Amino acid sequence: MNSLNLSKFEEIQLPKFLKLRQNFRSDRITDIKEEVKKRFKAHLCNLSNKRIAVGVGSRGIANIDIITKAVIECLKEAGAIPFIVPAMGSHGGGDEAGQKKILDSYGINETTMGTSIDASMDTELIGMYGLDLPVYVAKSALLADGIVIIPRVKPHTGFRGKIESGVCKMLCIGLGKQKGAESIHSKGFEKFPELIPEVGRLIARKTKLLFAVAIVENAYDETYKIEVINKDEILNLKKEAALLEESRKLMGKIFIPKFDVLVIDEIGKNISGNGQDPNVTGLYFTGCVSGGPQFKKCVILDITKESHGNANGVGVSDIITRRLFDKIDFIAMYTNCFTSTYMEPCKIPMVASNSEDAIKIAVKTCNGVMGGQHKIVWIKNTMELENIIISEPILEQVKSNPKLEVLTEAEDVKFYKGEPKFSWDKI
Repeated sequence: MNSLNLSKFEEIQLPKFLKLRQNFRSDRITDIKEEVKKRFKAHLCNLSNKRIAVGVGSRGIANIDIITKAVIECLKEAGAIPFIVPAMGSHGGGDEAGQKKILDSYGINETTMGTSIDASMDTELIGMYGLDLPVYVAKSALLADGIVIIPRVKPHTGFRGKIESGVCKMLCIGLGKQKGAESIHSKGFEKFPELIPEVGRLIARKTKLLFAVAIVENAYDETYKIEVINKDEILNLKKEAALLEESRKLMGKIFIPKFDVLVIDEIGKNISGNGQDPNVTGLYFTGCVSGGPQFKKCVILDITKESHGNANGVGVSDIITRRLFDKIDFIAMYTNCFTSTYMEPCKIPMVASNSEDAIKIAVKTCNGVMGGQHKIVWIKNTMELENIIISEPILEQVKSNPKLEVLTEAEDVKFYKGEPKFSWDKI
């Protein structure tokens, strides 16, 4: 497949760019291990010689290796025999090796954690929700004497409800493995505001669930809060609902409401289930939620190593690069979309030869804007939003916002063989 050769067309002018800092609330936990131990004290009763399944997901949660190791150590100190169960639905290509590989990329393996990992995809039907929704849970977790899960609580990317991503979602989709995730998704995101909390509660009632170690992050992708929620508290939903609202207020965003082109340097399953978080970009693939900044075109330049080729979410963009396209593991991506029942995230946009061409194509196809006057917002990814790049035509808009700080003078972005010559680490 060939990409468009821009040398055959009239030169496309890009505006000058400058670096910008977005300022968010920065409270965070400094001693993660000590915080976990402090929160655990009241929950480590009657665990001697009991096998405890510890559910860990596929998201790129800050300090997840430290938190998981601290949970394992606390359980061991209480006399328990913990082991890890990947609680990530169909991710990792929906197989045992793939799910172990995802955990290993986060520093979670049998050596670093000092315990075994049972990544079997086998599930068991534990009941029905209503007349036609079978509910599945991983056999490895059901055979244990107790279950502990480690979810992050945050707004979901495809629906709005009292309970979204977090404890209940990890129970019914994460611990359900591919079969459980497919069952829930078969009802569509329209039903998620009801299904996520109610099926989560059903699983909590019917299994040996002990508690959840719930995590809330700040806008800087740092651990803001760790809360241990016991079984009764999971069933009444109040603590999780409160954590969700807290997370919603803390999460990062783009403070520029309207522009022409959004450039995203990288997407990945470690960043969001959609590769990029629509709560930040407004690039939702369901009709169940809306909002976010307004723009005409979106460019995605690359995919993270941690995503292992699963480019789920790439379909919401208009242009991608050849580099990204060549990294796609279509089976992993298709398994994800097949399970979720939504095909939009795996559709392939226009493929440009390189990053420079991708941005120029986006600019050229924004109608009604003079050359060199395009308003462009360029982010690394939707988890790292403190430092961003904007084009000079947005500058006046920025100066009136106290949460935005200009860091540099405007200048041309230099490209080498079609790739930008700057490092996000040095912004």
